[in-house]
Amino acid sequence: MTRVLHILTDSNIGGAGRYLINYLRSRNREQFDVSVVLPAGSRLLPEVRAMEVPVFEAEGIADRSLSLPAVAGLKKLLREQKPDLVHTHGSFSGRIAAKQCRIPVIYTRHSAFPVPSYLKKGPAHRLYSALDRRYADHVIAVSPAAADNLRELGVPEDRITVMMNGAPALEPLTPAQKAAVREALGIPEGLFTAGIFARLEPYKGHTLLLSAARALKDEGRDFRILIGGSGSRESALREQISSLDLSDRVRYLGFVKNVREVLGLLDLQLNCSYGTEASSLSLIEGMSLGLPTVASNYGGNPWQIDDGKTGLLFESGNAEDLTRKIRRLMDDPVLRQTLGRQAREAYLSRFTGEIFAGNIEAVYRRVLNL
Repeated sequence: MTRVLHILTDSNIGGAGRYLINYLRSRNREQFDVSVVLPAGSRLLPEVRAMEVPVFEAEGIADRSLSLPAVAGLKKLLREQKPDLVHTHGSFSGRIAAKQCRIPVIYTRHSAFPVPSYLKKGPAHRLYSALDRRYADHVIAVSPAAADNLRELGVPEDRITVMMNGAPALEPLTPAQKAAVREALGIPEGLFTAGIFARLEPYKGHTLLLSAARALKDEGRDFRILIGGSGSRESALREQISSLDLSDRVRYLGFVKNVREVLGLLDLQLNCSYGTEASSLSLIEGMSLGLPTVASNYGGNPWQIDDGKTGLLFESGNAEDLTRKIRRLMDDPVLRQTLGRQAREAYLSRFTGEIFAGNIEAVYRRVLNL
């Protein structure tokens, strides 16, 4: 049995946390004995414990990639647990601790964003490249866009494996369940409903979506757009919905724990990112239900959504193009059905939980020469 210890620094449940949960659900339990380190009080703790996975709380690592005081505590834990491999998510402290304990380490690059020019060359570039070579044996990039970032930062090509995210399939809602959710949300049967699930940060494009919603309302259209997530822009989002007179068309749901209930009643899922996006787990979960997508052509989205086959891509940052693509699918239920069917087929061939976990474990075997 190979012992793998994951270290994740998120105090809330974001993309990295959902990545970890999805892996734990589909992992090879016969070959890999997995444990997890999380920040003290992390919202992920009950999720991991519910799967009966050993989990350890660490002080000083919450939402911080590097915390030198935390390294000593992580080293102590690693020496006690003696894992064969450490897999980190946003924890440079964990990578330092693992290497100082002479344990092989990999990390997952969960984001894709424009690399600052000072990191592409010169002293900062050389420093980043040297640190990455010293403190990682391999890197998993969750999309080709994330891999491009790593190359620009000086990570050697032979240390990068591109691996799109995956997730267990969501179970479709029964007609009765769908009717109950619609009633709870006040959405009439047959009314076109779209949704977006993303952190409430500027780069996720919620303002762009509200502009599109306002334009569609001005055309006299009735519809609902459901927004799920939490983040720094929650108050600003509420104010924008009110100031644009969209309270009758757009509903903010807050953090949605049971995403299946809302995804299961949508006609269309949305992704409006323009600042960082690598491999959206929300879109994958929607694809498992046969949902078509309208997404920006930013970051990893073009590798995840096949434009014209599993969804429609719009020009990143372009509210008019976003409006056009949503309008097209509102008006064409046959196209929505076709895109949704092909999205489900793409999920089954590329994004299942079993494919996802198997790809990760292939990297484990490679690094450990198993």
